[in-house]
Amino acid sequence: MVNWIWLFFIVAGFVVAAFQGRIELVTEAVFDGAKSGVTVCFGLISIMVFWLGIMRIAEDAGLLQKLAKLLSPVVRALFPSVPKNHPALGYIMSNMSANILGLGNAATPMGIKAMQELQLLNKHKDIASPAMCTLLALNTASITLIPTTLIAIRMNYNSANPAEIVGTTLLATFISTLAAIVVDRWYRQRSTPPGQGKG
Repeated sequence: MVNWIWLFFIVAGFVVAAFQGRIELVTEAVFDGAKSGVTVCFGLISIMVFWLGIMRIAEDAGLLQKLAKLLSPVVRALFPSVPKNHPALGYIMSNMSANILGLGNAATPMGIKAMQELQLLNKHKDIASPAMCTLLALNTASITLIPTTLIAIRMNYNSANPAEIVGTTLLATFISTLAAIVVDRWYRQRSTPPGQGKG
């Protein structure tokens, strides 16, 4: 669906530019966009390498394991259908830990592995299980203590105070995470037939 939306925007841009006789604007926009993309990517590489290195140090020092241990009761409550000590829980906790530290790129592989493990537990392979929906909602809305990527982008564009968004980001992601949990629970209550589990 997203591909069709992007295709619509591209075609619409060409059509409007052609009707206005300003087709050169499309070419300029393409090259400017490509240039900006490369510039932002190069700016992000150094920051992401730094934070991924910090993440690795934290992992080797046991910080992530301690954070995962703190998250364990929360994860058990949010994913009651996943058996205790199942590999999916470890991946979910790693995913949540990385998201909390603002390392979305590092969280993605853990989220994919968690989804694969949850799919193995899924009785209806063609329909996402409630646990998979919960993980997707939490991964998308995740509370973030340090918005690493956003800080890196702001630094790349010479922001006077790139870290000033930490407080507002924490508040916004806290609200979005709470909303995701509430909506997830509400849909589970509505879609679970009487007498069946809600995991």
